[in-house]
Amino acid sequence: MSIPSSLPGQAVWNRLKKNRGAVAGLIIIVFSIITAVFSYFIAPDSSPYANRIILEIRKQKPGFTKTFLKIPKDRPIDKNGFFYRLVYGTDDRFEFIPINSYQLINRDSVSVLKFIDDGVEEEKVFSLKQLPPSFITVKKFWLGTDKFGRDILSRIIIGTRVSLSVGFITVVISLTIGVLLGSLAGYFRGRVDNAIMWFINIIWSIPTLLLVFAITFALGKGFWQVFIAVGLTMWVNVARLVRGQVLSLRELEYIEATRVLGFSHFRTILKHILPNIMGPVLVIAASNFASAIVIEAGLSFLGVGVQPPQPSWGLMIKENYNFIITQNPMLALAPGFAIMLLVLAFNLLGNGLRDALDVR
Repeated sequence: MSIPSSLPGQAVWNRLKKNRGAVAGLIIIVFSIITAVFSYFIAPDSSPYANRIILEIRKQKPGFTKTFLKIPKDRPIDKNGFFYRLVYGTDDRFEFIPINSYQLINRDSVSVLKFIDDGVEEEKVFSLKQLPPSFITVKKFWLGTDKFGRDILSRIIIGTRVSLSVGFITVVISLTIGVLLGSLAGYFRGRVDNAIMWFINIIWSIPTLLLVFAITFALGKGFWQVFIAVGLTMWVNVARLVRGQVLSLRELEYIEATRVLGFSHFRTILKHILPNIMGPVLVIAASNFASAIVIEAGLSFLGVGVQPPQPSWGLMIKENYNFIITQNPMLALAPGFAIMLLVLAFNLLGNGLRDALDVR
């Protein structure tokens, strides 16, 4: 007796296409991946971490538009290559001074009214020799600015990297540990199963957030520590699922045939069992991806996740949540909507994969 190792890819895709929610989720995910990869080319503020601070325009509402005078910085800025800019962004070559108006004086200098606050301005004069040819620029802040005068839209775009990276690394870690322990427990049973299940039950009994806190405090705060902390807490679901699937498959005739033929345990698990349980594993991977995004946002909100100035959606909510009940709620609502949309996309895709793969 033999069973197909998986459904044909074309059949799975045809089923998935019929699920509008799954297709919508897939489109959002693909768009988010493209945005994350090319974030420094897409974001209006392409400085590292979108950390261009202009205090004069802090806490502005969505759609705010301002004229700026560009002044070259004193120190020279290296011209970085394409791949460096792709990963790290590029330092600003100019300082951006918000102004209300400007006027040329005698063709060799310019007088500007520097914007300080609403109704407050200061006159300054600059020599044209120290300014670039196009020294005036107008910028529009589509989602407003935070309390440091940074562009909210740019930080949300670059923050997509954190959420997707945490989700991806978390899924890799959780699948690696979960599939390994779950397959060993389900295949060998007996003492091996008892030992692994004892360990799983211990981890299962500890609240996820508490365990993440413990790992985070042990490893320290930071970008890479979040990956490990979240990944090491989400493998339990995978292990329990894989164990149950392997327990049911190991009793089938084609698995018994592998023993009769003298195949090694490793070959039987790797080539004849795991390919047949990839459907349920993919579904739980999509669910873990969504959960990892929420956990990372929660950790950053509590101050033990990604550290400033690196943008994280949870950290942005923490920095601006007190504005929800004041004059500018979009400062905190915008990253909250981003989290909600991306988590919803992965959940919709997971539900679609469940139906397309006919997982029972």
